[in-house]
Amino acid sequence: MAEMDTSSGGGHKKGPGVKKAKKLSTRVDLTPMVDLGFLLLTFFVFTTTMSQSTAMKMNEPKDDPNQQMKVKNSGAMTILLGKGNQVYYYYGQLMPETISQDFKSTTFKGIRELILAKKKSTPIDDLMYIIKSDDNSTFKNAIDILDEMTISDVPAGHYAEVAMVDVEKMLISETEKANGIK
Repeated sequence: MAEMDTSSGGGHKKGPGVKKAKKLSTRVDLTPMVDLGFLLLTFFVFTTTMSQSTAMKMNEPKDDPNQQMKVKNSGAMTILLGKGNQVYYYYGQLMPETISQDFKSTTFKGIRELILAKKKSTPIDDLMYIIKSDDNSTFKNAIDILDEMTISDVPAGHYAEVAMVDVEKMLISETEKANGIK
């Protein structure tokens, strides 16, 4: 291990009663430092191999239009993600005469209850959640809504991410302006 050479430099003295200072070696044994390095390296490798990656399984839509799932208006719920962690939603299809009553706003705290209520009131074969993200929405919001789908135990294949249309973008921007969201 670590040792220091403390032997004296010799037995020669000059003059009567004069003690000569001991010469100490400045050489340090680095074996313990190498041991510590290997110990830390082993610990790092062990901890990284023990942790499992957490990835969400997603069903991607089919490119073939003939194999895409048909969605009934009665079973559809569209969730729109806006800026400032805002969540908007509507059921079925937006009709021009009922836009003001159908287009509603909520938060991430309230969306789970709406997802569960829709799941409970709709036959599983008709159920479909359509998720659309605004350009100003964050990636975190998209992940959060997918987590809500997993937490709410929505079966895979009953939710999909789709591009937002111009009418929805306009509704979101008007709602955000009215609510003072910048």
